[in-house]
Amino acid sequence: MKYLSISIVAIALLAGTAFAEDKIATLRDAAITETLSPPAMAPAVNTHLKQVRNYPEQPPLIPHKIDGYQVDLNANKCLTCHSRAAVGESQAPMISITHFMDREGQFLASVSPRRFFCNQCHVTQAEARPLIENTFVDIDTLLKQ
Repeated sequence: MKYLSISIVAIALLAGTAFAEDKIATLRDAAITETLSPPAMAPAVNTHLKQVRNYPEQPPLIPHKIDGYQVDLNANKCLTCHSRAAVGESQAPMISITHFMDREGQFLASVSPRRFFCNQCHVTQAEARPLIENTFVDIDTLLKQ
């Protein structure tokens, strides 16, 4: 039994060594054992221009910076400009009518709690180069093919 345990340990060590030598595809610029400093955050696109959606049900992208925006149980900074009452003055697009529906499809007088946390679906875009080559094709291009 003692020799069986030693054999199992030896096989496990050899297998681990062989696995460690395999090249694994990664975006990491250094060995896994090295501690790296994270790269600087790329600046957010801040054009205030609507961006084209890549597929029909894609949530609109946020075309401006949202650094420091409070979106939590106590407040939603997005509604300062995008609520039904604010769009006349802000000239920002009003949030979709779907954001006023509950789970049963009933319309509410105010934003549905399940749609209150905007950055759960809506994101900013960064001015950054792609990390890997991308072959994504938007729906309009796909339909033309």
